[in-house]
Amino acid sequence: MTGHQHEWRLLSGSVLVGTIAVDEPGMPWQRGCFFPEPAFSQFKPWFDEINALVKAEEFERFDDVYDLIEAALTLESSSGPVAGFLLHIDQDRAWFRWDEAPATR
Repeated sequence: MTGHQHEWRLLSGSVLVGTIAVDEPGMPWQRGCFFPEPAFSQFKPWFDEINALVKAEEFERFDDVYDLIEAALTLESSSGPVAGFLLHIDQDRAWFRWDEAPATR
């Protein structure tokens, strides 16, 4: 990885679920390579379902499924966890946006 990339960590509690190496920074969406850890296997079906819902344009079910992700996972930059985020993972690619206010947990 080059020094220009930013790494983000996806956590479930203190367990590392995966790392995102941003290679397409931008606002509002950051895009990068997703490097899953073994713990990702329990959350992968949720991301797969989100992708299927978006592809089928079944947006009315999106929030219900995404609520599971948001409740179980934390997205963390080098500055610490973010308050809220919208994350998509499709195979080895991830794209996300986040709220800049620090999380209060």
